Amino acid sequence: MEERTNIAGRVARNTLMLYARMILLLLVGLYTSRVILRTLGQDDFGVYTAVGGVVALFSVLTGSMSSAISRFMTFELGKREGADPHTVFNTAVTIQIVLAGVIVLLSEPIGLWWLHAKMNIPPDRMGAAFWVLQLSLLTFVANLLSVPYNAAIIAHEKMDAFAYIGVLEGLLKLLTAFLVAISPIDRLVFYAALMAGVSILVRLIYGVYCRLRFEEARYCFRFDRRYFREMFSFAGWNMIGSGSAVLRDQGGNQLLNLFFGPAVNAGWGFATQISTGVQRFVSSFITAINPQITKSWAAGERDTMMRLVFKGSRMSVYLLLLLALPILANTGWLTDLWLGKGLVPPHTVDFIRLVLIYILVESVSYTMVTAMLSTGKIRSYQIVVGGIQLLNVPVAYILLRCGAEPEAIYWTAIALALCCLAARLFMLRGMIGLDVRSFLKKVILNELVVVIAASVLPLWMAFSMEPKLVNVLLNCLLCVISTGLSVWLLGLSADERKEASGMIRRKLFRK
Repeated sequence: MEERTNIAGRVARNTLMLYARMILLLLVGLYTSRVILRTLGQDDFGVYTAVGGVVALFSVLTGSMSSAISRFMTFELGKREGADPHTVFNTAVTIQIVLAGVIVLLSEPIGLWWLHAKMNIPPDRMGAAFWVLQLSLLTFVANLLSVPYNAAIIAHEKMDAFAYIGVLEGLLKLLTAFLVAISPIDRLVFYAALMAGVSILVRLIYGVYCRLRFEEARYCFRFDRRYFREMFSFAGWNMIGSGSAVLRDQGGNQLLNLFFGPAVNAGWGFATQISTGVQRFVSSFITAINPQITKSWAAGERDTMMRLVFKGSRMSVYLLLLLALPILANTGWLTDLWLGKGLVPPHTVDFIRLVLIYILVESVSYTMVTAMLSTGKIRSYQIVVGGIQLLNVPVAYILLRCGAEPEAIYWTAIALALCCLAARLFMLRGMIGLDVRSFLKKVILNELVVVIAASVLPLWMAFSMEPKLVNVLLNCLLCVISTGLSVWLLGLSADERKEASGMIRRKLFRK
């Protein structure tokens, strides 16, 4: 019982620290986007989004290794005996350096060919697009080399450092937005250069912090064949899942460019920023709970892990709904306020609504995926679930070729996300002994009841009242109250309400 209380307290502290980071980053990001849109214009912002997406496609090769590094670092620290995190860290950094070199060698010829032969970019902006490609590649490499250091911070559950460095990154990006307005050169190129500079600086800060705080995070060239083989075996199969997710997102971005041009890419970019901001709201909780899931599996504490998976799935949806529902109910008005009336790129409002629905569906599976990765035995899972996700681009392409609207890329993603959820339940029954019937009843049915109960009144009010400031503020307040009451009365068990009440009383009345 005491151990459960310690885990809950640690997760709560880490979550609160990450929430503070998330709220500031969300506000800074929203304001920065407004400034950048006004400074660059729709087309240039769309060019930055589309060309940056070309480089992001190469994370097909790196995303799986990032997950492997995070899993192995956390697993090693969770071992009861025989742990060797220093060797794991050094092997991970060496792998990332090699991957960075491979990415540069591949992305230059392939990226330039795609840029000149396939992309829908105004001819007079092709020169700027070339430099955006180069600087986006530099940004990508800097972020890639930060992965082992981020993994070390998360594995040690030092979320305060993660939060502080993230806040600094957000403030630097805000400064970047203001500096673009006084650029001495092409504004689009200058913006890409400043973003690359921010990434490099943050990478250096992560490196210095980890070297000072964690004994194992002092890099020296070391190549351990056993860990190298295990990481690549894990990453090789995980590449199907993580790669399919990258292709779904950035592949959709490229399809929009091919069929509709940079202005629609700008709308996709803003919708993606909203989804990223909203996901950060729940990822703060997930980032805090994930190490506990992996460490519980490593220590053989299966019951603890299952309890965390069930509770984590429900809380992920509830936290996400708290922020997503006000946006869903008032998307048009909020978007005009955010970007400025008359400046909103085409399809942005529908993109935002659909991407929020998509991440609500995906959030059910966040802790399930962590549990799956913790086992290290992921081949069959990735073949099935990753194979379903790989259908996103070809299905969306067929629909767009047949004349579908741009929103088809999101409808496709939502439909396939539901298929992936069903596949995960089936696969995890065999992998970790997941009780599917219990999960359907205690998690998914519970989430559906809460979502429906919370949404009825706010959506009715949104569609029946004129969209003006007073009504929108009242509706947002109603969304928060409705979600809070629905979660408290319908989403939490009696024991969870009692535990939450106790935590609130201790916080309010402690001396």
